[in-house]
Amino acid sequence: MTAESCSRLAVEAAPPPGSDSFERVANPSLEEGKRAPAFTLPSTEGGSFRLTEHRGRWVVAYFYPKDLTPGCTTEAENFRDALASFEDLGALVVGISPDPLERHERFVEKHDLNFPLLVDRDAKVASKYGVWRTKKNYGREYLGIVRSTFLIDPSGKVARLWDNIRVKGHVEKVLAALEEELEA
Repeated sequence: MTAESCSRLAVEAAPPPGSDSFERVANPSLEEGKRAPAFTLPSTEGGSFRLTEHRGRWVVAYFYPKDLTPGCTTEAENFRDALASFEDLGALVVGISPDPLERHERFVEKHDLNFPLLVDRDAKVASKYGVWRTKKNYGREYLGIVRSTFLIDPSGKVARLWDNIRVKGHVEKVLAALEEELEA
């Protein structure tokens, strides 16, 4: 399995039977400088994570396809290993996927993740951020998370975004961008 193959597995993280909520279209208008869509999602740290409660802080929100798969695990471990550097710069890191809370909790425990994972079961938040899109793999089309990261500034605007990223070196790019934003 390649580092990016977990993307095709995202289709397994489907909503409850009978739900058509994954048939949403991406938000093509979300770009740097625009207000990040507000959201409230269940968190592995208990209760809910509300983006608006973190105004005044930098937030790194990264969307990934599926827990416990190679590429997604590498990305999560890279954020874990760099968390102290992000925190030293005043930033909070959160990972978001459609996986259920129980799977997120296993992922956190197995890989000793030190930041919250958020549950976007119906992909509403992923749709608002434009990362729930049609994907193609081996001639097959399906809806799923396109691996993406948003650096949200203390006023709640998207300072930087990375769409359809490659895992290798990505966390370092996000950290460097945060440092650049702080120097500006």
